[in-house]
Amino acid sequence: RKRPDHLIADKAYSHPSTRRALRRRGIGHTIPEKRDQQARRRDRGSAGGRPPAFDRDRYKQRNVVERCFNRLKQFRALATRYAKRAAYYRATLLLVSAVLWLST
Repeated sequence: RKRPDHLIADKAYSHPSTRRALRRRGIGHTIPEKRDQQARRRDRGSAGGRPPAFDRDRYKQRNVVERCFNRLKQFRALATRYAKRAAYYRATLLLVSAVLWLST
């Protein structure tokens, strides 16, 4: 398995333990902070620590991947996984990907 260089995730993954685990494994991450976490950090003052780094331009790239998954899920065979075997499912995925690629 390969380890990703960078992970882009949504606010659901903004828990400090998730960030800590990624940092320990040497994986860079772009995860926006939840509003309640921001408020708590501000309320604590200097004891709250500094805010985690966040790259807005990199986070915008996440939208491209999400749209791709949404287009793939429009095909019922992929969304419901009719194929019981992984090889058949992969073949369906490749076929649908080719159809989408040719239609753009």
